[in-house]
Amino acid sequence: MEEFEDYLARMDNPEHRARTEEVLHWVATKFPNLKPKIAWNQPMFTDHDTFIIGFSVSKQHMAVAPEKAGIHHFSEEIVMAGYDHTKELIRMKWNLPVDFSLLEKIIEFNILDKADCSTFWRK
Repeated sequence: MEEFEDYLARMDNPEHRARTEEVLHWVATKFPNLKPKIAWNQPMFTDHDTFIIGFSVSKQHMAVAPEKAGIHHFSEEIVMAGYDHTKELIRMKWNLPVDFSLLEKIIEFNILDKADCSTFWRK
């Protein structure tokens, strides 16, 4: 997780930092085949040099970015978990618990869906 140390150290809110670190550590542990990296000043995970999932933070929420296909495929479950979403990202408010089972399904979907993908983003 040393790839994310500087990113986490720049976070002012210790509760947000702890939550973000928890989620990033969980992804790294649950999916050890994914490569952690910082790109566009955000932590993300890739598989065979293709984007799988990314994260960013704001005052109100942690944003999870699984690309449009991941949002579209799980839009009902995202809403049922109590999260807001756009076409590109899921907003997980800081006061809500992280739905790790949903996060796991989204990551597994992207890994399988992008198994033959040769570009960073879906085309």
